[in-house]
Amino acid sequence: MNIAMLGTGYVGLVTGSCFAETGNDVVCVDIDEAKVELLREGRVPFYELGLEELVERNTREGRLSFSTDLGEAVKRAEAVFIAVGTPQVSAGGADLSQVFAVAEDIARAMNGAKIVVTKSTVPVGTAARVREIIEEHTRHGVAVVSNPEFLKEGTAVEDFMKPDRVVLGGDDADSLERLKDLYEPFVRTGKPIILTDTRSAEMSKYAANAILATKISFINETARLCEKEGADIEQVRRIIGLDHRIGPHFIFPGIGYGGSCLPKDIRAMIAMGGEELEMPLLRAVDRINETQKGLLLEKVKDHFGELSGVTLALWGLSFKARTDDMREAPAIRVIDGLLEAGARVRAFDPEAMEEARKRYGERIEFGGSNYEAAEGADALLVLTEWNEFRSPDFPRLKELLRGPVIFDGRNLYDPAAMRRQGFVYHSIGRSGG
Repeated sequence: MNIAMLGTGYVGLVTGSCFAETGNDVVCVDIDEAKVELLREGRVPFYELGLEELVERNTREGRLSFSTDLGEAVKRAEAVFIAVGTPQVSAGGADLSQVFAVAEDIARAMNGAKIVVTKSTVPVGTAARVREIIEEHTRHGVAVVSNPEFLKEGTAVEDFMKPDRVVLGGDDADSLERLKDLYEPFVRTGKPIILTDTRSAEMSKYAANAILATKISFINETARLCEKEGADIEQVRRIIGLDHRIGPHFIFPGIGYGGSCLPKDIRAMIAMGGEELEMPLLRAVDRINETQKGLLLEKVKDHFGELSGVTLALWGLSFKARTDDMREAPAIRVIDGLLEAGARVRAFDPEAMEEARKRYGERIEFGGSNYEAAEGADALLVLTEWNEFRSPDFPRLKELLRGPVIFDGRNLYDPAAMRRQGFVYHSIGRSGG
């Protein structure tokens, strides 16, 4: 199939590259000329495991190309995917201006019937509005299909190539069948392709993220209760996770969720509910998460009291491992609070250092390695669960730190083992830690 992918962010670039990998001809379009030129060279402007290799190979083999010419891409395409940004507005809802602008651009460029697919995360009813906009500006036939993405940053390529499910929402049977054929190579193990209406498809993305965020906020609130009552959240988590109705996923306590999806989608869902529904559960989920982001900072202040002149090493800056994305990262709350309190911050992250430099410049220092960041620091704060941080050389770390103090925001280490090695160890929701 000839495909035009409008947008080259996480969703657009992963989707376009994976479609090219299965033999389709894909043109990815972006208005940023510098970004397009970078992609033409086979380089990716953000870190996503396995994506650069995919882009380089499919570009070299001629199935994947990049352009700033939306009109030409639409004319050549059978299916046009909208994968532009839908950032949060001040009221919490999604800004759909890019989606609607692109819909009008598609209509003006159409030279025949097209399948238009909304891949961006959009509120319920957006696909219907996209169809209205296109029909206002062209006489050519159009079928609009909602195809929400369920990708996790850090494993997005694997998630696309081996999806749990594919959701296609629309009312045109022929277009749904053609898109079903497009996705067949990815579901050969029997995972379902679900055909539904556009509104249900749009809601499914928000509902999925809402339940995941709810599980995270629930376990984090429970962790605080464990600390108060002297229980161990790791034992509690293991016990409840063995219940098949609950499962072990997304019940790891920490310092809150971040990234480009969960915070934005929770707030967009609250905005959709409006004054009529209020969405009290999701409001609580969001509030708990924002509180949790400040938990490690509270622990640091309780331990040191005055932070002016204290040097603190940070391991991890991205909101999760295997990405360089710092959007809504708990590290931002921690760094901002430490700097405001007069602390000196020295940080290391395997991938997110450049993103942090863009935000903080010379206000914080950066180590060339995790150990370099720790040298001479009064304490270490672990903020992201990178594998590189799971089994460090603790005797070396103890020698490097001015004070043998660790604040573990991801519960990577065993409290008893830390005490045996002479560390003062603070973690989340665990007795003695």
